[in-house]
Amino acid sequence: MDMTGRVAIVTGGGRDIGRACAIRVAQAGAKVAINYHSSVAGADSAVAEIEAAGGQAFASQGDMTNAAAVDKLVADTVEHFGALDTLIHVTGGLVARKPVPELTVEHWQTVMDLNATSFLHLVRAGLPHLQKNGGTIVPIASQAGRDGGGPGSTAYAASKAAVMTMARGWAKELGPDIRVNSVCPGMIATGFHDTFTKDEVRAHVANITPLKREGKSEEVADLVCFLASEASSYMTGTNIDINGGLLFS
Repeated sequence: MDMTGRVAIVTGGGRDIGRACAIRVAQAGAKVAINYHSSVAGADSAVAEIEAAGGQAFASQGDMTNAAAVDKLVADTVEHFGALDTLIHVTGGLVARKPVPELTVEHWQTVMDLNATSFLHLVRAGLPHLQKNGGTIVPIASQAGRDGGGPGSTAYAASKAAVMTMARGWAKELGPDIRVNSVCPGMIATGFHDTFTKDEVRAHVANITPLKREGKSEEVADLVCFLASEASSYMTGTNIDINGGLLFS
């Protein structure tokens, strides 16, 4: 996979899957703007790692649920690198598990804004600058968008299903110039599951997965890099599962 000369924005790039994506596309030759919200150490260390390997990157703090912050990220990227080719949207999270009796409209909106509205902000801000011949957009969705997620995660699952639908709709709207494909991770060993999933549940899920383990952030990043690059040039509108065989769609 070759992304030499391309410029990518990776939102949520300070930890786990986002950080791995930033490093992977840089390894493929891209110049990378790494957005983070609170994971400053992870973002800064990713920049240092990329630069040590001869690549180019910078880190930028910003809340991607805030349209003005997204506009600034895009403007700073174009000013810094002179172009924009790829949007990789990793911003998102569960926030909290809320069963239906506890599921307030406020919580619902918070989760939707974090996962889906932030993606809308990024595409709206980035689209005028994206290269019209080979531009790519790759959001991170989730297996939860297919199966409804675990207990108390309906808002999260619905927001990720929205991301998947946005990818399909925009693939039709923006083609042939720009391709849009989402990635749907299953059980990946990240801070997300450290926080929200019990150890015994993780062990059970890993055991019933054909590959008998959790996935790695770097494995998701390899798929993201493939979709962001010309190696996937005849693919758009797809929502690709990466879950060790746990769910077949």
